[in-house]
Amino acid sequence: MRIVLASKSPRRQELLKMIYSEFEVYPSSVREWLPPNIESDHAAGFLAAQKACDVSQQSGGDVVIGCDTVVVCENEILGKPKNRADAYIMLKKLSGKTHIVYTGVCVVSKFGDFSFTQATKVTFDEMSNQEINDYLSSENVLDKAGAYGIQGGAGKFISKIEGDYYNVVGLPVSRLYKELKKHNLV
Repeated sequence: MRIVLASKSPRRQELLKMIYSEFEVYPSSVREWLPPNIESDHAAGFLAAQKACDVSQQSGGDVVIGCDTVVVCENEILGKPKNRADAYIMLKKLSGKTHIVYTGVCVVSKFGDFSFTQATKVTFDEMSNQEINDYLSSENVLDKAGAYGIQGGAGKFISKIEGDYYNVVGLPVSRLYKELKKHNLV
Protein backbone atom coordinates (compact mmCIF):
# COMPACT_ATOMS: atom_id res chain seq x y z
CA MET A 1 0.00 0.00 0.00
CA ARG A 2 1.47 3.35 -1.07
CA ILE A 3 0.99 6.06 1.58
CA VAL A 4 1.35 9.74 0.59
CA LEU A 5 1.47 12.74 2.92
CA ALA A 6 0.15 15.84 1.17
CA SER A 7 2.31 18.22 3.21
CA LYS A 8 5.84 19.55 3.09
CA SER A 9 5.81 20.23 6.84
CA PRO A 10 8.81 18.55 8.48
CA ARG A 11 6.85 18.44 11.75
CA ARG A 12 3.99 16.48 10.16
CA GLN A 13 6.47 14.15 8.50
CA GLU A 14 8.11 13.35 11.84
CA LEU A 15 4.74 12.78 13.49
CA LEU A 16 3.44 10.53 10.71
CA LYS A 17 6.49 8.29 11.28
CA MET A 18 4.81 7.31 14.57
CA ILE A 19 2.17 5.55 12.45
CA TYR A 20 3.89 4.60 9.19
CA SER A 21 7.61 3.85 8.91
CA GLU A 22 7.49 4.43 5.15
CA PHE A 23 5.51 6.99 3.18
CA GLU A 24 6.05 9.48 0.39
CA VAL A 25 5.79 13.24 0.64
CA TYR A 26 3.94 14.98 -2.17
CA PRO A 27 3.01 18.57 -1.21
CA SER A 28 -0.18 20.01 -2.62
CA SER A 29 0.06 22.82 -5.13
CA VAL A 30 -3.41 24.24 -4.48
CA ARG A 31 -3.67 27.85 -3.46
CA GLU A 32 -5.08 27.96 0.05
CA TRP A 33 -8.34 29.89 0.24
CA LEU A 34 -11.40 29.87 2.45
CA PRO A 35 -15.02 30.64 1.58
CA PRO A 36 -16.01 34.07 2.93
CA ASN A 37 -18.33 32.97 5.76
CA ILE A 38 -16.82 29.62 6.74
CA GLU A 39 -17.16 28.72 10.40
CA SER A 40 -13.79 28.83 12.15
CA ASP A 41 -14.06 25.21 13.29
CA HIS A 42 -14.53 24.07 9.66
CA ALA A 43 -11.64 26.00 8.09
CA ALA A 44 -8.84 23.50 8.77
CA GLY A 45 -10.95 20.59 7.52
CA PHE A 46 -11.84 22.48 4.35
CA LEU A 47 -8.17 23.21 3.62
CA ALA A 48 -7.12 19.63 4.42
CA ALA A 49 -9.70 18.28 1.96
CA GLN A 50 -8.48 20.61 -0.78
CA LYS A 51 -4.91 19.37 -0.30
CA ALA A 52 -5.78 15.67 -0.06
CA CYS A 53 -7.98 15.75 -3.18
CA ASP A 54 -5.37 17.68 -5.16
CA VAL A 55 -2.56 15.27 -4.28
CA SER A 56 -4.76 12.20 -4.73
CA GLN A 57 -5.45 13.21 -8.35
CA GLN A 58 -1.74 13.80 -9.04
CA SER A 59 0.20 11.23 -7.01
CA GLY A 60 -1.63 7.98 -7.61
CA GLY A 61 -1.16 7.04 -3.94
CA ASP A 62 -3.32 4.32 -2.42
CA VAL A 63 -3.80 6.46 0.70
CA VAL A 64 -3.33 10.24 0.67
CA ILE A 65 -3.32 12.16 3.95
CA GLY A 66 -4.00 15.89 3.76
CA CYS A 67 -3.74 18.16 6.79
CA ASP A 68 -4.06 21.79 7.71
CA THR A 69 -3.87 23.67 10.99
CA VAL A 70 -5.45 27.00 11.91
CA VAL A 71 -5.41 29.00 15.10
CA VAL A 72 -8.64 30.69 16.18
CA CYS A 73 -8.55 33.53 18.70
CA GLU A 74 -11.76 35.32 19.59
CA ASN A 75 -13.45 33.87 16.47
CA GLU A 76 -10.71 35.17 14.16
CA ILE A 77 -8.89 32.61 12.03
CA LEU A 78 -5.13 33.08 12.19
CA GLY A 79 -3.39 31.21 9.43
CA LYS A 80 0.26 31.56 8.46
CA PRO A 81 1.56 35.13 8.79
CA LYS A 82 2.40 36.98 5.57
CA ASN A 83 5.48 38.65 7.08
CA ARG A 84 7.11 39.57 10.40
CA ALA A 85 4.71 42.48 11.04
CA ASP A 86 1.74 40.15 10.55
CA ALA A 87 3.36 37.59 12.89
CA TYR A 88 3.83 40.29 15.54
CA ILE A 89 0.14 41.26 15.31
CA MET A 90 -0.91 37.61 15.68
CA LEU A 91 1.25 37.07 18.75
CA LYS A 92 -0.09 40.28 20.34
CA LYS A 93 -3.62 38.89 19.84
CA LEU A 94 -2.64 35.57 21.47
CA SER A 95 -0.83 37.20 24.42
CA GLY A 96 -2.63 36.54 27.71
CA LYS A 97 -5.48 34.65 26.04
CA THR A 98 -6.76 31.16 25.38
CA HIS A 99 -7.19 30.19 21.75
CA ILE A 100 -8.14 27.04 19.88
CA VAL A 101 -5.92 25.16 17.47
CA TYR A 102 -7.84 23.17 14.87
CA THR A 103 -6.13 20.57 12.72
CA GLY A 104 -8.17 19.16 9.89
CA VAL A 105 -7.24 15.77 8.45
CA CYS A 106 -8.63 14.33 5.24
CA VAL A 107 -7.75 10.84 4.04
CA VAL A 108 -8.52 10.00 0.43
CA SER A 109 -7.97 6.38 -0.52
CA LYS A 110 -9.06 3.72 -2.96
CA PHE A 111 -10.59 2.00 0.08
CA GLY A 112 -12.81 4.93 1.10
CA ASP A 113 -12.42 8.51 2.26
CA PHE A 114 -12.84 10.08 5.68
CA SER A 115 -12.03 13.31 7.47
CA PHE A 116 -12.10 14.84 10.91
CA THR A 117 -11.07 17.97 12.77
CA GLN A 118 -9.34 17.92 16.15
CA ALA A 119 -9.42 20.89 18.54
CA THR A 120 -6.98 21.79 21.32
CA LYS A 121 -7.15 24.81 23.63
CA VAL A 122 -3.88 26.65 24.27
CA THR A 123 -3.35 29.46 26.80
CA PHE A 124 -0.56 31.99 26.42
CA ASP A 125 0.86 34.05 29.25
CA GLU A 126 1.13 37.79 28.72
CA MET A 127 4.08 38.56 26.45
CA SER A 128 5.86 41.89 26.41
CA ASN A 129 6.65 43.63 23.13
CA GLN A 130 10.32 42.78 23.71
CA GLU A 131 9.54 39.10 24.29
CA ILE A 132 7.53 38.94 21.07
CA ASN A 133 10.30 40.65 19.10
CA ASP A 134 12.97 38.40 20.63
CA TYR A 135 10.92 35.33 19.77
CA LEU A 136 10.39 36.50 16.19
CA SER A 137 14.13 37.11 15.85
CA SER A 138 14.95 33.61 17.09
CA GLU A 139 12.54 31.50 15.01
CA ASN A 140 11.07 31.36 11.53
CA VAL A 141 7.33 31.49 12.12
CA LEU A 142 6.12 32.34 8.63
CA ASP A 143 5.20 28.69 7.99
CA LYS A 144 3.26 28.28 11.24
CA ALA A 145 -0.41 28.97 11.88
CA GLY A 146 -0.80 31.67 14.49
CA ALA A 147 2.91 32.60 14.11
CA TYR A 148 4.20 30.12 16.66
CA GLY A 149 5.42 26.59 17.11
CA ILE A 150 4.57 24.99 20.46
CA GLN A 151 7.54 22.63 20.11
CA GLY A 152 9.96 25.57 19.83
CA GLY A 153 10.67 28.76 21.71
CA ALA A 154 6.98 29.66 22.06
CA GLY A 155 6.67 26.84 24.60
CA LYS A 156 7.95 29.15 27.33
CA PHE A 157 4.89 31.39 26.89
CA ILE A 158 2.31 28.60 27.09
CA SER A 159 0.82 28.15 30.53
CA LYS A 160 -1.89 25.62 29.73
CA ILE A 161 -2.93 23.15 27.06
CA GLU A 162 -6.23 21.28 27.00
CA GLY A 163 -6.20 18.41 24.53
CA ASP A 164 -3.74 16.78 22.17
CA TYR A 165 -0.26 18.35 22.14
CA TYR A 166 0.54 16.78 18.75
CA ASN A 167 -2.57 18.41 17.32
CA VAL A 168 -0.99 21.80 18.05
CA VAL A 169 2.25 20.67 16.39
CA GLY A 170 0.18 19.84 13.28
CA LEU A 171 -0.98 16.20 13.30
CA PRO A 172 -3.29 14.60 15.88
CA VAL A 173 -1.37 11.29 15.88
CA SER A 174 -3.57 9.27 18.24
CA ARG A 175 -6.84 10.25 16.58
CA LEU A 176 -5.40 9.67 13.10
CA TYR A 177 -4.10 6.25 14.11
CA LYS A 178 -7.52 5.25 15.50
CA GLU A 179 -9.28 6.43 12.33
CA LEU A 180 -6.81 4.65 10.04
CA LYS A 181 -7.17 1.49 12.13
CA LYS A 182 -10.97 1.71 11.96
CA HIS A 183 -10.69 1.87 8.15
CA ASN A 184 -8.13 -1.00 8.01
CA LEU A 185 -5.37 1.27 6.71
CA VAL A 186 -2.73 0.31 9.33
